[in-house]
Amino acid sequence: MTLSDRTLDAYLDDMLHEVKMAQVEKVLRESPPLQARIAALIQKRDQGDHSTGAIWRRERLTCPSREELASFLYQGLEESRLDYIRFHLQIIGCAFCQANLHDLDPENKNAFQCDKSFREKSSRLVARKKQDG
Repeated sequence: MTLSDRTLDAYLDDMLHEVKMAQVEKVLRESPPLQARIAALIQKRDQGDHSTGAIWRRERLTCPSREELASFLYQGLEESRLDYIRFHLQIIGCAFCQANLHDLDPENKNAFQCDKSFREKSSRLVARKKQDG
């Protein structure tokens, strides 16, 4: 399997579908030359890669905001924007946005239970701090 630098960048950014991530990991484990290439990409990033593509990926310029993702869940956007977000989630497979969407989904009881528990603990802590003066 031949992997482009773009695919390796997406791998490093955790922006590939799960199946593709697993394929890249398998090839990386078995290929010392590919390990050297990815090490060079990491070094380039550490030195401050300021290319348009690097900035685009790092700043997630194509990702919808959490507010847009919440509106997407309730179909509260224009059809063209809904289509783009579907494309971004399903075709591009943006793991970052998929995780945000999962977190925002009211069907995901764990996320809402954790959020509720966090708010309750925070409220108790604030009340205790006020009492302690």
